[in-house]
Amino acid sequence: MALKQVSSNRCFEGFQKVFEHDSAELKCKMKFGIYLPPKAETGKCPVLYWLSGLTCTEQNFITKAGFQQAAAEHGLIVVAPDTSPRGCNIEGEDESWDFGTGAGFYVDATEEPWKTNYRMYSYIKDELPKLINANFPTDPERMSIFGHSMGGHGALILALKNPGKYKSVSAFAPICNPIQCQWGKKALGGYLGSDVSKWEAYDATQLVKSYAGSPLDILIDQGKDDQFLSAGQLLPDNFIAACTEQKVPVVFRLQQGYDHSYFFIATFINDHIKHHAKYLNA
Repeated sequence: MALKQVSSNRCFEGFQKVFEHDSAELKCKMKFGIYLPPKAETGKCPVLYWLSGLTCTEQNFITKAGFQQAAAEHGLIVVAPDTSPRGCNIEGEDESWDFGTGAGFYVDATEEPWKTNYRMYSYIKDELPKLINANFPTDPERMSIFGHSMGGHGALILALKNPGKYKSVSAFAPICNPIQCQWGKKALGGYLGSDVSKWEAYDATQLVKSYAGSPLDILIDQGKDDQFLSAGQLLPDNFIAACTEQKVPVVFRLQQGYDHSYFFIATFINDHIKHHAKYLNA
């Protein structure tokens, strides 16, 4: 698959780049950001995938999170894909900010008219890693995943649905129990239809209840003053309770005074990079 470089910037002795490619899974052009640490010039590096939240593109994380210095120090390639297909010209795609464009929810849609293009789950799980491993100096055996909000939901479900695939997982303010919140009901209902049992396959709280894979050490940071936490969109307590019951280790940190923004992410990003480096560089 041909990659076209869109931009390249020197950053902490490595490079922050953006590429475009034709996605077979999503049937449209997709962009992703990739940070190549200095170590990538001389050897293979582990890969950490970041999944962004609602309304985001590949740009938000690479320009606002300030992760590059820690990634350079720990020798991690960091990949930040877009959050949904672009330019598919589906009717109703741009009507609301929490469904359609910018809101792929990391599921494989089964409903018309979404099912042809909205296959972000398979794109992140299969197509993107193959593309990255074929074109960059990666160690395919060492891969981890993290994300924010809708992307935190994506990171958790990908790790829980694919035991052993990712060495570690973490999230900032993840949507933990989408079958119980308005964002989730709207997205999962639209992409997957009205059968709620099909939604459960993309709900971290449901998935962890039957998780029996290799041990996962989950790190979650949540701002205490997050407007979406108080609005009942994130529901971390439900996830923590399910993890406790299943004896799945989770470190949950409620951060006093922080909201849902990238200022919150930037504050704690180094802790997350360090969390992943511990497993990726073991």
